Amino acid sequence: MVINFSDAAAKIWAVADLLRGEFKQSQYGRIILPFTLLRRLECVLEPTKAQVLQAAKKYEAQDMGDAADKLLKRESGRQFYNTSPMTLATLGETQIFDNLDAYIKAFSPDAREIFEHFHFTDYLDQLDAANLLFLVVQRFANWDLSPEAISNYEMGLIFEELIRRFAESSNETAGEHFTPRDIVHLATNLAFMDDDDTLSQSGVVRSLYDPTAGTGGFLSEGTHLMGEMNPDAVIRVFGQELNPESYAICKGDMLIKAQDIANIKLGNTLSDDQLPRQEFDYMLSNPPFGVDWKKIEKTVKDEHKLKGYEGRFGPGLPRVSDGSLLFLLHLVSKMRDPKDGGSRIAIILNGSPLFTGGAGSGESEIRRYLLERDLLEAIVALPTDLFFNTGIATYIWVLSNRKAPERKGKVQLINATGLFAPMRRSLGSKRRYIDRDQIATIVDQYGQFEETDICKVFDVEDFGYRRITVERPLQLAFHPQDETRRAALTADKAWAKWPDALQTDTLAALDSLAEKYLSRSAFKKALKKAGVSLSAVQFKLLQKHLGEHDPEAEVCTVKGKPEPDPSLRDYENVPLKEDVQTYFEREVLPHVPDAWIDADKRDAKDGRVGIVGYEIPFNRHFYEYTPPRPLEEIDADLDRVSKEIMDLLGEVHV
Repeated sequence: MVINFSDAAAKIWAVADLLRGEFKQSQYGRIILPFTLLRRLECVLEPTKAQVLQAAKKYEAQDMGDAADKLLKRESGRQFYNTSPMTLATLGETQIFDNLDAYIKAFSPDAREIFEHFHFTDYLDQLDAANLLFLVVQRFANWDLSPEAISNYEMGLIFEELIRRFAESSNETAGEHFTPRDIVHLATNLAFMDDDDTLSQSGVVRSLYDPTAGTGGFLSEGTHLMGEMNPDAVIRVFGQELNPESYAICKGDMLIKAQDIANIKLGNTLSDDQLPRQEFDYMLSNPPFGVDWKKIEKTVKDEHKLKGYEGRFGPGLPRVSDGSLLFLLHLVSKMRDPKDGGSRIAIILNGSPLFTGGAGSGESEIRRYLLERDLLEAIVALPTDLFFNTGIATYIWVLSNRKAPERKGKVQLINATGLFAPMRRSLGSKRRYIDRDQIATIVDQYGQFEETDICKVFDVEDFGYRRITVERPLQLAFHPQDETRRAALTADKAWAKWPDALQTDTLAALDSLAEKYLSRSAFKKALKKAGVSLSAVQFKLLQKHLGEHDPEAEVCTVKGKPEPDPSLRDYENVPLKEDVQTYFEREVLPHVPDAWIDADKRDAKDGRVGIVGYEIPFNRHFYEYTPPRPLEEIDADLDRVSKEIMDLLGEVHV
């Protein structure tokens, strides 16, 4: 029997009616979520409860210590157990707080930790003081949350709906806790896309990792999807999560699903990787969008500087205002060697990692690292308004270090922005979803690897360019008699530092010079002839205020070579597939024939002229020109609006 998870979640969340008045709205979730987990764990353990209690007495009498933990897990048939004879239904009313506290403490350590991260005992104390504890306990005790009534997969959906309600009620960002299930389903399918043959084999073992695990949506969906693809496959999940409540829910969910919850870690993935040196077959992640990493800046920069490519952040660091590319580098560092089977990654990012940062910047260098090592396989542009907390444009990046032969050296772009269905009722900012048929269309486009209206295939080099510095000669005219310029000169703070005598002599010399000089060297000679000898720094001050660009002026030179004019300096991005000189002669010289390329600006990695940069201008490749409406039609609209305005003004006048 398939349940309606939304209705089930609403029924559970209705416990909030009991809490209203005694608790703040932002506190509801911190009571409802752990109680839901507690009841689920209790229902899961119910079939083996009698033998666990019997075994617990036996082991306690034998004083077996830590060894009893493993034996009791074996008796429960799960990775957790509870040695209390009580249940939520038998806690009683008079000493319910003490009994419930003892009941929770009777769980095995891994399960007990879940409730500690909710600070559950503190809320139980508040419920007891408000005379609500018994009522809440009885409400949960009467619900059947057993696996027979609600599957693990359905329970995961209920958890996610409850955490979304919790996030909304506490004004938190729902998207920081979990990813909508439709996006999870699509990303997971893309990550597993080319492993059909392997996953169909008997006894296959695969690992799945999420460094921003949230409530475990990706881990849960990955387990479910692999089970559909190959019931005989074994998938081992790993994750790390920063938010304690989300971590607690994820750990509880994985505990129920018989996963090793020692692989689920609490902490900041970027500053404290708690699964170091481990590599995984599949990695899925939805890192926070546009969140800065200033709090951990020193730790990250130290790793980048001290470990380089031996660490996670060797290719470069993005700007501190957005750490999403750090999560991508973190995942790449955990890819298996292709000789050992390689790895596949699906990560959800906003638009900025596609193009933010020019040639030589941290973002560009990260893109360069991924593309030049042929790790990027595809990018899928998603519709807007898919997430609970934001309506911005988002993209799924698919990476692999075991590309199929036809994909080597290629990157596939899929524009799925038009594939969505409207939701009947918005959930926060989520007004759209991707239905199963649309997911199938996207996955099919990906698998076909053929160009269509929404799919394009590019060479890796198509996204690269060399930024060359284009210089033009400095041509200055000097105006020693211009009163406005001289006023600006004498008002300059640097002028005030000149000796008084030099100031007087210089002004007198300027009075004796011609009104205009079209040669810097001629102006210098005139000053010297007038008895003024200036240092290079002092002459620059005169040049700053008395000189101006003039195309008729003589070219200024330094050591016989034209001096570049900083104000005319420009940059050109030359596609990697083009020769720099050929491009320059075709695109630049016809417009500015006196220009030249600064050959000293070279790439630090290959030593060639021009700084290499990479960007992925996704929208440009799918842009469709829409011609403007005919002028007659626009004029007709303007006439109509003008008439409406005049009619309204006439009514006001009357």
